[in-house]
Amino acid sequence: MSIMIYKKYAPLLLACAVGMGTCFHALAEPPARLKIGVSVSDLGNPFFARIAQGAKAKAQELVGDNAEVILVSSAYDVERQRRQIDQFVSQRVDMILLSAAVYDAFEEAIARAQQAGVKVLAVDVNAAGADATVTTNNPQAGEIACQYIAEQINGAGNVVILNGPQVSSIIERVQGCETVLADYPDITILSDDRNSGGSREGGLEMMTHLLMIYPHIDAVFTINDPAALGAEVAAQQSGRDEFIIVSVDGAPSVIEAMSQPNTLIRGTATQSPTQMAKKAVEMGYELMQGHTLETNEVLIPAVLITPENNKSAKTW
Repeated sequence: MSIMIYKKYAPLLLACAVGMGTCFHALAEPPARLKIGVSVSDLGNPFFARIAQGAKAKAQELVGDNAEVILVSSAYDVERQRRQIDQFVSQRVDMILLSAAVYDAFEEAIARAQQAGVKVLAVDVNAAGADATVTTNNPQAGEIACQYIAEQINGAGNVVILNGPQVSSIIERVQGCETVLADYPDITILSDDRNSGGSREGGLEMMTHLLMIYPHIDAVFTINDPAALGAEVAAQQSGRDEFIIVSVDGAPSVIEAMSQPNTLIRGTATQSPTQMAKKAVEMGYELMQGHTLETNEVLIPAVLITPENNKSAKTW
């Protein structure tokens, strides 16, 4: 037995002297510390900061002050995120929460982490090879957002979809939206491939271009709240206020914006980044103790928030 292993398990070996039953009980004790690496897509988006906060809160709930969270951003850069996964392993984390820039780009890096005993949890978006996945029910989020759009424009009109980085969550939201709108033959989707980057700046830029191209728009679906806020700024700068904006996230800033009398933002299908992260940490902790999960995939339902119910809506 190496000195390192002996030091780690010395108290447990001592307990074995009392009897084998005590020994097995001691060896089943949960880890005394919890070190978590969190790699998200964009720290400029408050949603991802809430994921890190949720992970830290759950870790502290499990092990108290012996919890540590290392937070980094990939900026949707695949090579950068691969390095981050390897760095987490070298930093001896116990688990990784990964918001993957691309679904199938990290299998080898994830496998290396798993071989080192690190549990990998995909959060917010799917990642091939992860031990478990916790996301919003993204198809449902797109469906309820665009069903609301269809109702608000009375089943007829021109709709623009502000798309984003092609991660699983965004692809599924757009698919959910388009599935609903396909049931309305009098609704025309003018554009669905403009990449807003999921940011306020990207939403502003892409919406400005679309407003120059299309003389009349009735509704805009954006893949997240920062893009919605940028789209609204573009409308204000262009003097265009004939359309409504509905998005996905449930960010406090957008819920607050909906209470303003002249806002174009009329709805958001809320996510729960804190709940998402806490569930992922809980599942990872179970795996660390050798337990089998009841399910390896958890989908958290989205809830539509509108000006009519935003006063009572649960925020992040």
